[in-house]
Amino acid sequence: MQSAIPTLDMRRLVTDRTEFVAELGAAYREFGFVAVSHHGITQALIDQAYAGFQAFFALPTETKLRYHMPGSGGARGYTGFGIETAKDSKHPDLKEFWHVGRELPEGHRYREVMPANLWPTEVPHFKDFAYGLYEALDQLGLSMLAVIAEHLHLGTDFFNDKVNLGNSILRPIHYPPIADPSTQSVRAGQHEDINFITLLIGSSAEGLQLLRRDGSWLPVTTQGDAIVCNIGDMLQRLTNHVLPSTTHRVINPPGEKARKPRYSIPFFLHPNPDYLIESLPSCVSEERPNRYPTPITAHDYLLERLREIRLI
Repeated sequence: MQSAIPTLDMRRLVTDRTEFVAELGAAYREFGFVAVSHHGITQALIDQAYAGFQAFFALPTETKLRYHMPGSGGARGYTGFGIETAKDSKHPDLKEFWHVGRELPEGHRYREVMPANLWPTEVPHFKDFAYGLYEALDQLGLSMLAVIAEHLHLGTDFFNDKVNLGNSILRPIHYPPIADPSTQSVRAGQHEDINFITLLIGSSAEGLQLLRRDGSWLPVTTQGDAIVCNIGDMLQRLTNHVLPSTTHRVINPPGEKARKPRYSIPFFLHPNPDYLIESLPSCVSEERPNRYPTPITAHDYLLERLREIRLI
């Protein structure tokens, strides 16, 4: 049994693409997770974004709350500590976060469900580095979906027109030091992601774990510039569970490590809001009956899940 998720070098897409696609598919079928290196996102952009997000979270609570949008489900701006709660959990997560979404022009047909971004004036150049990272991860996500499409024997451009205006979210997260070691809450309760795929830049501290098929928990760690990419529930549904969405969590660290904060920056890549998620015919057979005979739009599915995690 492997002791870590595989890390694949994206330069191999040029040198040995067939083997890369096969290894990525095997990793997803076993873990639902893979890490990729040499992905083209500069360390300078990542470092700048981390520093800026840390500066925002260090602001006074009353300042941060100016950027909270009540009733929005946290779609944009700030969501405070102890609000999001994992599905079926009685205890809120020990985190606060910020949401950056896709920039759309006034009057766009998706504007009703994809509101304008908020940009905190207290942190210089916040929009530049935050949206710069958003666009870089959006492009990387498109590259990953092309490989996934190839693994599924679809055209490499299969996902292009399905995610080009997707309701994707960049979510910088701050997990503060744990004040009460006896708390029943954890930094992030076990859950599956909602979207097509998630891209996660290496976190500032350990804690992320995925649930193996045998019921044991595997720490998710990365080295160098590696970015983690995992399957979300929407892609699991689209592929009729050929590609599984894996349960994962962020545990509370022991001892002195609990006194240190943790930061992470996931990018949740979503399809266009009106995209109809319907099981791919190639993923349905007598041996694999269709689990989802009733299609659902990406936006309706998102709303269902946001209710479950108590954001709306």
